[in-house]
Amino acid sequence: MAILERSEWYDVARDTNWTPSYVKEEELFPDQMTGGLGVSRDKWKSYDEPYKTSYPEYVKIQREKDSAAYSVKAALDRSQMIETADPGWASILKSHYGAIALGEYAAMSAEARMARFGMAPGMRNMATFGMMDENRHAQLQLYFPHEHCSKDRQFDWAQKAYHTNEWAAIAARHAFDDLFLSRDATSIAVMLTFAFETGFTNMQFLGLAADAAEAGDYTFSSLISSIQTDESRHAQIGGPALQVLIENGKKEEAERLVYMGIARAWRIFGVLTGPAMDYYTPLSHRKQSFKEFMQEWIVGQFERSLIELGLDLPWYWDQMIAEFDYQHHAYHLGVWFWRPTVWWNPAAGVTPDDRDWLEEKYPGWNDTFGKCWDVIIDNILAGRHEKTLPETLPIVCNMSQLPICAIPGNGWNVRDYPAEYQGRTYHFNSEIDRWVFQQDPVRYRDHMSIVDRMLAGLIQPPDLGGALKYMNIAPGECGEDAHKYAWAEAYRANPYAKKAA
Repeated sequence: MAILERSEWYDVARDTNWTPSYVKEEELFPDQMTGGLGVSRDKWKSYDEPYKTSYPEYVKIQREKDSAAYSVKAALDRSQMIETADPGWASILKSHYGAIALGEYAAMSAEARMARFGMAPGMRNMATFGMMDENRHAQLQLYFPHEHCSKDRQFDWAQKAYHTNEWAAIAARHAFDDLFLSRDATSIAVMLTFAFETGFTNMQFLGLAADAAEAGDYTFSSLISSIQTDESRHAQIGGPALQVLIENGKKEEAERLVYMGIARAWRIFGVLTGPAMDYYTPLSHRKQSFKEFMQEWIVGQFERSLIELGLDLPWYWDQMIAEFDYQHHAYHLGVWFWRPTVWWNPAAGVTPDDRDWLEEKYPGWNDTFGKCWDVIIDNILAGRHEKTLPETLPIVCNMSQLPICAIPGNGWNVRDYPAEYQGRTYHFNSEIDRWVFQQDPVRYRDHMSIVDRMLAGLIQPPDLGGALKYMNIAPGECGEDAHKYAWAEAYRANPYAKKAA
């Protein structure tokens, strides 16, 4: 028998629609799980996935990817990269693994929901491969850091983070549970694969793989590149779903899902990737600033994707772009100050040369964030390290679960954006965060931030020591300055460097 070309059989093989004989169609595909927004299954037949693959092809390619990633790891196992790398780079690895590894497992569950309840055969087919992708990603990112646990307990947080009440883990869970685990199949396609993956994680992995290679960490570069190629495929699930919704008069509903997904993804991206690019990465290895990266990929590339689909830009688009100038700087300053509460060692990244670079990339940095670092530097040089450490917790946004912060110093614009709902006052970092809450307050109303838990008496004693115990951060795992304050000595040798930077 002649072997047919894939184009001759693919559409037949991936068409898994059928007419149920012993249950009603609405029982097989209940709207609560599909989220079809009233668009009939017949209309969903127009769904056409841009990235087509068959199971044999998928298995062959994935086997090659795994072989390549594990082979690079085996070849470089004795390179002692972690021991010799800049401590800031090691912190990037620790923060990434803890925040992302089990998040991939949550994404696997989301893909499984689309594989079962997706309205279109093509969506279910792609999501089946996506489900296997995400399982693979979780396995890789749990296995690779495991070898370092015997040398550095912070690497164990790849496994541990999501099983604790550490504040960053709470923030990640809050976002990922919202986007991945508690949505219907159509919403997941839009919010996870389009807004989150196409807009943010796919681009993050591209940049992270390049940064790893630049830093000489070819093991991590190979790992992230292997993951990114999977992401670029199953991230295509959302685009065709949006097209079906728009063509059938559901543009407004589709835009709302996209806007919420972007808003939630941006906060996670800002606290995880922003400090990594502008502070943790050694200056000699920085190719572009976080702001430049965001302008190129999010504003340049993702904005075009939105427009090409026929979607309007989010109402908050300009406001979000304005945050590129300051939000991640504020998060970084907060993470460094509250460093005992995280599972990695934040790099300050504010040597005189760093500050020259930051001022060039973010004009006015020295008059705003630099003023805060000036106080920190004075305390370090005077031996007053206790003044650079927290005694309690900051005010936290009830949406992002991250500290409410913005521009200090001469550009001061820090404020709370409160909202009342059913007798409770909720606090938000911006109008964007408050708007997300107001779209579905019943979904978010009962969640307690880490500060809410302290005020409710769940953290005892109600101080930093009680908080660390509540977060399950053991001695030897608490974050500290990545370079053990050695960077501050440049200011002791030249007392004017700080003021001239």
